[in-house]
Amino acid sequence: MQLNKAHIATILANTILCQTVYSAEIDSVTTRGLQLGNSIELINQIVNQRLHEGVRNANNRQVFDINLDDFEDIVLSETCDAETLYAEIRKALYQSYTASWGLKGFDLDRQLRRLLAKHSYSLSLNDSIYRDMGYLEGFSLKLKELSDVVNINGHLVGLDKIGHFFAEGWEYFERTNDAGYEFDQALDWGRRQEAGIFGYHTTGIYSFADLAANLNGWRFWNRVLHKQNDPLKSVLANWLTSPYVSCDIQYIESIKMRKIVRAWEINMRFDLSDYVDGAWDEANNCNSYADPIIEAKVAARIRIVAPGYTCPDRPAHCIEARKKYREYAKFVLHPHCMRAGST
Repeated sequence: MQLNKAHIATILANTILCQTVYSAEIDSVTTRGLQLGNSIELINQIVNQRLHEGVRNANNRQVFDINLDDFEDIVLSETCDAETLYAEIRKALYQSYTASWGLKGFDLDRQLRRLLAKHSYSLSLNDSIYRDMGYLEGFSLKLKELSDVVNINGHLVGLDKIGHFFAEGWEYFERTNDAGYEFDQALDWGRRQEAGIFGYHTTGIYSFADLAANLNGWRFWNRVLHKQNDPLKSVLANWLTSPYVSCDIQYIESIKMRKIVRAWEINMRFDLSDYVDGAWDEANNCNSYADPIIEAKVAARIRIVAPGYTCPDRPAHCIEARKKYREYAKFVLHPHCMRAGST
């Protein structure tokens, strides 16, 4: 096919977009028959090690002291810097020298592919349901190939979702924490991004499972200090929820230095089980596509590799997800998942 100016312009635009978008894709249909061991503890171990590293680095960057002469200041003052904490945790999670620059979620995805290589499944794009998509239909997909699939508590989840969880989840949290967004406004922003540079405009694919991971990423970042209520929890559950990190008096150091010394301390262990559900699995929470031609190509390939497959693969998981997300389900669940189990 001879490329005209419009085609060349599209390719150049997509190339530029691919330099700034970390999103990858997976094939959850071809991989349905896989028997993979549960990777939850391995992932938890990696994340908890990096959280401890981030908190330690945040403490090393701060001076935690107050003059003992002013008792009111000792009681009321916030001596631990939250901005530094969030930045250092992000750098540790991404294993990066910067907290924000670069393709953070995509970089984390690639790190996890290496670290979990013996426990995940890597599928070539040419063997996937997306093999018939052309470059103009999914330019980023062709450049980046597919992410790997792991078993998380019985859910087949792409490692790209963990990149979304931390990186895009932070974008949601930053908007509600600093930019004045309401929670549903942050979700709507994410939906628009998926319809643009994170999905339709680069891969040709709109991933509802990515949006589910993003939402839960907000919940993680919010729980670091738990300054806002989790909208998926009841009033009582929020009251009983402890933050992952708190600013605590270091009593031995305070006695030694004869002044109040505070530092960030981790209160509890991170567990990805608190966030992952069947909506992270793209065979349940299906994708949409940029145009009917792409959808027809993918559907034709699905009929070949998984003749009995229908979306959702496990309707019960969609029913559970609707209960979990309640009024926010419309932001993260595919229409088929929203209707699953309905008569």
